[in-house]
Amino acid sequence: MPRIVSVWLPQWPVHRWLAAEQRRPSGQPVDPRAPLVLADGTDAPRIVACNPAAQACGLAAGEALADARARIGALQVRIWDPAADEKALVRLARWATRYTPSVAPFTAENGADGFFLDVAGATHLLGGEDRLLADLARRIEAFGLPARLAMAETAGAAWALSHAAREALPIVPAGAESQALAPLSIEGLRLAPETALTLRRLGFKRIGDLIGKPRAPFASRFERNVLRRLDQALGRAPEPLALLAPPPAYIKTRSLLEPISTEDAIIAVATRLMQDLVPKLEADGVGARYLRLSLYRVDGAAQRLDVGCTLPTQSPAHVARLIGLKLERLARLLEAGFGFETLSLAVIVAERMSPRQQALTAASEETERTQRCIGLLDALRLRLGPDSVRHLVPVDSHWPERSEKRTETSDEVAIWPPIKGTRPPLLLPRAEPADVIALMPDGPPQRVRWRGRLHMIAHAEGPERIAAEWWRSRTAQPARDYYLVEDDAGRRLWLYREGIPGRETAAPRWFVHGMFA
Repeated sequence: MPRIVSVWLPQWPVHRWLAAEQRRPSGQPVDPRAPLVLADGTDAPRIVACNPAAQACGLAAGEALADARARIGALQVRIWDPAADEKALVRLARWATRYTPSVAPFTAENGADGFFLDVAGATHLLGGEDRLLADLARRIEAFGLPARLAMAETAGAAWALSHAAREALPIVPAGAESQALAPLSIEGLRLAPETALTLRRLGFKRIGDLIGKPRAPFASRFERNVLRRLDQALGRAPEPLALLAPPPAYIKTRSLLEPISTEDAIIAVATRLMQDLVPKLEADGVGARYLRLSLYRVDGAAQRLDVGCTLPTQSPAHVARLIGLKLERLARLLEAGFGFETLSLAVIVAERMSPRQQALTAASEETERTQRCIGLLDALRLRLGPDSVRHLVPVDSHWPERSEKRTETSDEVAIWPPIKGTRPPLLLPRAEPADVIALMPDGPPQRVRWRGRLHMIAHAEGPERIAAEWWRSRTAQPARDYYLVEDDAGRRLWLYREGIPGRETAAPRWFVHGMFA
């Protein structure tokens, strides 16, 4: 069963704006102890958020800015930036993934001023639900953010308790939502203000006034949202959360007694995390193809390192090597600050592995060579970038330009068929026409003019005849006679004559298709 934590950040836009102003002053100083409001940028601006001083003067969100100025002459007004609020809230929610990967920022319907966490299966890491909630509250308070937290089995109940409960850090046992919600005000159901006002006028001031009442009058008098919100809070209707990312099936987290900042220490902890993941991977018969290492700093910032593998792996040493290469590449961008106090390693993409006997694998020279090749490919991708290393697989075609294709993933190492002739390391994207003087009817080239340069041929090997597949038209795709030639300067080219002289064409054409080192 889910265990949802609701983290409500009262006056979130104001605190976010003050924090941004402290980091990058705008040139217009603000006194946070004096009345301050954030207003939208419309033609008839209204207040979006107030600081405690403005609230003490009787101002509230939704009030017209002109009326507020008339009441308070020395009112500080700044423009509300909803995009910046959303980005900052996502960053804070991403930091909260140190407790669980299932984190969802509040949507506009929920106020866009907090986030949910589904901590089912994660509370034991901190000694229980009460300790996890207390640790989360303590860390958010250290950021200078006032917060109200609550835990329940449903997101609706947790949201209502975090907004309206009198006690601090309330925790509702499973199945006790009705008793916990009954004394709370009707606004705890996340209803529109006009709907809540109508219910109050009808005498329904608390959530308990709705629980157990006949549903037909509410369904005919109000929109569906009233009963839907009540059912969601009581667990009668589902309420899916828009998580930052789907929770990975394999993840391990470790909180450290002392923060770490060196690459060696990060690699050592990542290795232990991968070792903890291996038994579960082996039990499911899968390996990691894509992993994410999350590092949580003492000051609340979170950084992520993503590494990919050519083939599924269960090797902690291989994963540690890849993470080390990633850290080496991002050394200038990785900011440790006062150190990382929590690290988590998640397998984002897992793929099935074929069962292998360890003894046979160790004794197989071919398997060992394959593993070294895979390790080299992964290392090159991290050093040069994923787009700098191409993975080619063979295609059932004799024509060079159709005999291979690029692929992003491969479940096994490609087996290339044997090739009798010589192939150049560089194959041109398209064969380029050339003027060739050769002995007729099918003699080797003597002189080649290509790209404006004349090449006097000193040596030629060939021909190697390559024909199209039998089901293709010989008229549209005539056979080719390939030659490997070397000019008097030592340059080597791979060119072909298109069409069999006297049978497929009367005047064969020549093309350069590749080059040798």
